[in-house]
Amino acid sequence: MRMKKTILFSIFTVLLLVLAACGSDSSDGDSGATTLKLAHSGSETHQYHIAAKKFKELVEKKTDGEVKIEIHPNATLGSEGDVIEQVMGGSVDMTTVAADSALANTIPEMNVFGIPYLFKDREHVYGVLDGEIGDDLLALAKDQSMKGLGYWEVGFRHLTNNKKEIMTPEDVEGLKIRVQPAPVWEAHMKALGASPTPVAFNELYSALDQGVVDGQENPLPTINSMKFYEVQKYVALTAHTYTPAVVLMNDGVWEGLSKENQEAIQSAVEETETYQRDYLADKEQEIIKTLKDNGVTITEPDREAFREKTKDVKDAVSEEVPEDLVNRIKEAE
Repeated sequence: MRMKKTILFSIFTVLLLVLAACGSDSSDGDSGATTLKLAHSGSETHQYHIAAKKFKELVEKKTDGEVKIEIHPNATLGSEGDVIEQVMGGSVDMTTVAADSALANTIPEMNVFGIPYLFKDREHVYGVLDGEIGDDLLALAKDQSMKGLGYWEVGFRHLTNNKKEIMTPEDVEGLKIRVQPAPVWEAHMKALGASPTPVAFNELYSALDQGVVDGQENPLPTINSMKFYEVQKYVALTAHTYTPAVVLMNDGVWEGLSKENQEAIQSAVEETETYQRDYLADKEQEIIKTLKDNGVTITEPDREAFREKTKDVKDAVSEEVPEDLVNRIKEAE
């Protein structure tokens, strides 16, 4: 009898050990890995996702699998505004969002990226983002319980619509144009005589399709990846502003990481930045061809006329954007 009990006890002990071993492994077979949820509103071909995939690859390699990145695209965890709130609250670990959209309602200085023709070219943009000005703007996230990690790319924005070709600012008058939910965009479109209509990015395709708005403005990779060419006939290459994608993490989550993993994540953000910029630059002509192949008419409007028409937009957001910040950007190399 005692022998039977001993055998049963041994079997029971072995089973417990097996179950414990199985239970200690994560779903991908790694024990003790930290999984960070990264949410964004773009499709699987959007600029956000291109960067997020590369970031995931780099982080998991640099940390030897100790940190895993779980990507949630297509606004499955909510709109950009929703996810920013979730990151601040800690229910989502990370996000990447347009600087001059919902984020500008949390960090008003981000409205600066909606000021028309503030940047001369890509070199000017990158000089600002990669330098002291960019660091200063990222540091503002700390006051909102977030860690600003860096900037990925959304790109230079262009106007699209389903009504007519756009060559001059006068061609925009009367059009219902979807805008991002930030003060600078209301001022921007009103300066052009358009009717600014806020629509969440994840609802924009259907709004265009149903005629809720006549047009919108976004970079070429966004127009392509979100298939806006299916519901828009005209693209005007206005390049009126540049939008960076700000990479944010909940500050408490960041502080809870080891110094080594913090360094790995920061390094991965910066390497992704370079990778994505090069990737998107190489795709621009291919995207233009895709748009034309889908029946889109592309025009090159009078940018100087647009610049003149919108020159006072900066004054309309002077309470949100300090004049000193605007001047620093203008003077940056």
